[in-house]
Amino acid sequence: MLSVNGEVGAAENPVTHQPIISLRDVCKTYVSGDVITEVLCGIDLDIYAGEFVAIMGASGSGKSTLMHVLGCLDTPTSGTYCFSSNDFQAANVAGLDRDQLALLRRDTFGFVFQSYHLIKTASARENVEVPGIYAGIAATDRHARADELLSRLGLGDRLHHKPNQLSGGQQQRVSIARALMNGGQIILADEPTGALDSKSGAEVMALLKELSAQGHTIVLITHDANVAAHANRIIEIRDGEIVSDDGASPADHSVVRKISAERSAHDGALTTIESVQMAKRALQANWFRTLLTLLGIVIGVASVVVMLAVGEGAKTSVLDRINSMGSNLLMIRPDGRGRLGANGVVSLVPADAKALALLPNVVAAIPEMEGNVTARYGNLDVSTKVTATTWQYSEARNWPVVWGTFFSENDERSYATVAVLGKTVADSLFPEEDPVGHYVQLNNVPFQVIGILDQKGATGWGGDADDVIFVPLDTGALRLFGQTYVRNITVAVSDVSAMDDTQLLMEQLMQERHGGEDFRIRNMADIVDAVSETQNTLTMLLGSIAAISLLVGGIGVMNIMLVTVTERIHEIGIRIATGASTRNILQQFLTEAVMVSALGGALGVVLGVLLGLIGVALGMPVEFSAGTMLLAFSCAAGTGLLFGFAPALKAARMNPVVALSGD
Repeated sequence: MLSVNGEVGAAENPVTHQPIISLRDVCKTYVSGDVITEVLCGIDLDIYAGEFVAIMGASGSGKSTLMHVLGCLDTPTSGTYCFSSNDFQAANVAGLDRDQLALLRRDTFGFVFQSYHLIKTASARENVEVPGIYAGIAATDRHARADELLSRLGLGDRLHHKPNQLSGGQQQRVSIARALMNGGQIILADEPTGALDSKSGAEVMALLKELSAQGHTIVLITHDANVAAHANRIIEIRDGEIVSDDGASPADHSVVRKISAERSAHDGALTTIESVQMAKRALQANWFRTLLTLLGIVIGVASVVVMLAVGEGAKTSVLDRINSMGSNLLMIRPDGRGRLGANGVVSLVPADAKALALLPNVVAAIPEMEGNVTARYGNLDVSTKVTATTWQYSEARNWPVVWGTFFSENDERSYATVAVLGKTVADSLFPEEDPVGHYVQLNNVPFQVIGILDQKGATGWGGDADDVIFVPLDTGALRLFGQTYVRNITVAVSDVSAMDDTQLLMEQLMQERHGGEDFRIRNMADIVDAVSETQNTLTMLLGSIAAISLLVGGIGVMNIMLVTVTERIHEIGIRIATGASTRNILQQFLTEAVMVSALGGALGVVLGVLLGLIGVALGMPVEFSAGTMLLAFSCAAGTGLLFGFAPALKAARMNPVVALSGD
């Protein structure tokens, strides 16, 4: 004998003469436009614990609608439906909300349908476990109970078979085991033999009679008088009204005991592990669609990671170049209104630099002359640029000498013909030997090489910063350029926070010396700020463009989830019928959406890093940030949550009767 608890013997708690189900003047009306259809008309019905009741009627008589009302899958339009048991004392079912009805179905009812209503992608064991999941039964206990129920129903060797691998009779046995998972105090069987051959039908009816003998309340819906004859009480319904009832008296049975007290107190929330496992099975069932959905998220996240990394890399590269010139510098240039000399506008002279060097907060004032020369060593010569400046240039411009030394103050005072080469010039004139100590001809004037500068790279305007030779200021003015005016004066300050005040003092001093404002001052700190702000704007622009890709991917997630919900209406109906609450369905579909997006986010981050590394190999400035990657991943997961909510809510609010009738 099969017992709900896996044991042989009578159940506990003697029955009282109070009906477990009591319907008074229950009506059910459907409205479609202007058409009103009354399916149930003033039903009065009492069902007692332990009864085996058959509700018989022809197709369209209202018997299935009555079963839906009895099983809390639907609510009456009017009338009173009272349910009374150990857990629900005389509750008016008509006044319960969706989640309260789900709780009642979960802990009290078990459904056996004509079409079996098994989840196609789940195994026999997983189908049986569904009510236990929503009841909060631990996974190990749930597995053991499902295995035991299936074994006692002769399906011990079919635990891992999918519904399409089982015969009709075996599928119906699985649905009976599912009905018993949470105890099955009341089993509602809707045409349980309608889709079976005579032998399988007889076996199912024998199982229902056995369960009735153990104290389960059985309500059988059928149109077949031979099937109804197995019941102890036959109720006939016609045109939505009960026309006969051959025995509305309390049955002499016992109420089936509950599985555990803890189950009824469970709040119905799925654990994270359960949610993930259910989502995993659903996503694996249509892996190609899942892959296409992932692709949109992957492209979006990879775009965000790469775009922001390239933006940050470009910003850092530009700022490094500007900072290499010194962010504590003030640059003074003529503005074109000075007196005219032989080679152009003459505005700044070395004496200006000496006067500026005496101002407070000024570390050094470095004048620069510049011109093009032909540099020759042996039989090699190059056209390059010579800058004549002071001995403080290397330190002020943060441009160190990597071999040899920069010229000194004594070299400057003594008009020494010494030169310091940039890396490009040194490689061109001395491809195979050390330049230091050798002489180069600059416009036929011999200069001794005393040092090689560190490699600088490209200038901000795309030139080669290393294609240059530095010589002492007075030596260059006398031997190379034949002039006394300077191209610009670079002023280095000690306190960057006081640069604006220092700039104001410089303007006042220069106006006094020149009798007007024939100069321009550029603040390198302001330039750095302006460039940084511009680069931030460009980075945000790149990020925004990439975010659009992520948005498109999110819309793809919502579209696919809407399609998924439409395709899985039947599964949703099964889950709601077996006790899933609004929260459970919402949680399940949200988990699926977030899993797809999170997995796509992780793969997108990896792809973005790989693309960035390819960019680095190609010489692009790329700078990765852990914060950016985390942000992109979080946005992907958030996209799944945001765009998956509407489809999940649609699924959660679905009418179970409509869902069960869907394909």
